Amino acid sequence: MFDAGSTGTRIHVFTFQMENGEALSLAHEMFRAIEPGLSAYADDPEKCTSGITELLDVAKSSVPQTLWNITPVVLKATAGLRLLPGEKANHLLANVRALFLQSPFLSRDDSVSIMDGTDEGISAWITVNFLTGGLHGAGSPTVGMLDLGGGSTQITFSPQDEKTIQTSPVDDIRSFQMFNTTHTVYTHSYLGLGLMSARLAVLGAVDRSPLEGSTELVSPCLAPEYSGSWEHADVVYTVKGQKAGEPVYEACLTKVEKVLYRKVSRPAEVADVEFYAFSYYYDRAVDLGVIEEKKGGTIKVSDYMDAAKRVCGGASVPQSPFLCLDLVYVSALLQQLGFPPHKPLKLARTIKQVETSWALGATFHYMESLKGN
Repeated sequence: MFDAGSTGTRIHVFTFQMENGEALSLAHEMFRAIEPGLSAYADDPEKCTSGITELLDVAKSSVPQTLWNITPVVLKATAGLRLLPGEKANHLLANVRALFLQSPFLSRDDSVSIMDGTDEGISAWITVNFLTGGLHGAGSPTVGMLDLGGGSTQITFSPQDEKTIQTSPVDDIRSFQMFNTTHTVYTHSYLGLGLMSARLAVLGAVDRSPLEGSTELVSPCLAPEYSGSWEHADVVYTVKGQKAGEPVYEACLTKVEKVLYRKVSRPAEVADVEFYAFSYYYDRAVDLGVIEEKKGGTIKVSDYMDAAKRVCGGASVPQSPFLCLDLVYVSALLQQLGFPPHKPLKLARTIKQVETSWALGATFHYMESLKGN
């Protein structure tokens, strides 16, 4: 399973075991990541070839040669490609398709695609609940999932109250079969509210096209004396802090709330469900020293809020000039989604030595689809 994200492409080679008709178990995962993401080659799609070939070589060295021709190879692209003009995305995917067809692995018509944001959320939910044991029986409690990528952000959980299902927008409720059980989840993907896209909007670059000449962005979310450059989607911006004066945290929060205004729904029950949070939620907690990079841990929503006030107030010198902006955004997003300040979130990059991304869940989903053929 290739995960073509907005900042990199990752391969997961999964080995499963099934013993005497028992439930499927994951025996081993091989993982490798390369940068940049496929979308970086939007204007020169041929250039994505070497990276994909490198990852296919990883697959060849992980899968026994006798199994190559029956091992499916699948690439799913996420927000980086969803945000590209259709034609550019199609050219990139056509190149990957050609490489897959030339490879010794099993490649079908649906092997290369852009993933729908809600499928991304559901697949990540399946991964976490498979690894924590929530999918192993009809009565097992499940956990919710929060993912903050570069281009989009997802929330998925299984409502316990029938009222949540009835009062939610019809598109946000999905039912699916997994391991002979039907699961019903609330899931929503917000395209453009991933951390890098949000950064761009908060800095004020979304309201105008970079073709208008100036790529200078001045923002109250950056330290007053700061000046530097930042590259996003092939455009290099000059970013500067505003002159010292108004308090940075309050001014930045106003900007962030404007970007989030009326864009996020607040599903019932989130305050009561146990949630795991991934990706940039995890990375920023590492930056704060709240969790160890290798181990993960638990963070409260208020920890992000308090850190935002501290970093924006200049109490600590951050590693990144964007840490103030990022923390204000993360804490505001969580509150908009309905998480109270005292709510703890579990942060994990791996569970049982397996990457907690949507890749494993999407692999199970794909295997279910193969059963029907």
